[in-house]
Amino acid sequence: MREMGNWREYQIRRLANDQEEAIDYLQLTLEEYQADGDLPFFLKELRFFIESQGGVVELCKRTGMDTETLLDMLSNEDATRLLDTFSSLLNVLKHPPVIEDTPAKHLSPAK
Repeated sequence: MREMGNWREYQIRRLANDQEEAIDYLQLTLEEYQADGDLPFFLKELRFFIESQGGVVELCKRTGMDTETLLDMLSNEDATRLLDTFSSLLNVLKHPPVIEDTPAKHLSPAK
């Protein structure tokens, strides 16, 4: 009998295997946060995205970001300040958030 995985594992594999889908997922997550301000949900989905990209350590290697910095940003307290500021800037500028895939070498998919 074939063993079935859970939905979360399926989604992580799906996003890990389709970079365009992963970017779209991140874009939708950010748009939903902009609309409803549900920070716990946003952080859960952001962590989900990060896990699909190889986890915090792998993503930090690919972006050159310090691991501790990213982990701090993902804490509820720091994330609230960061996202509130970011949301305020976007609202004032009347510009929706746009996340695009980039061909930059340091952001290329993990192998």
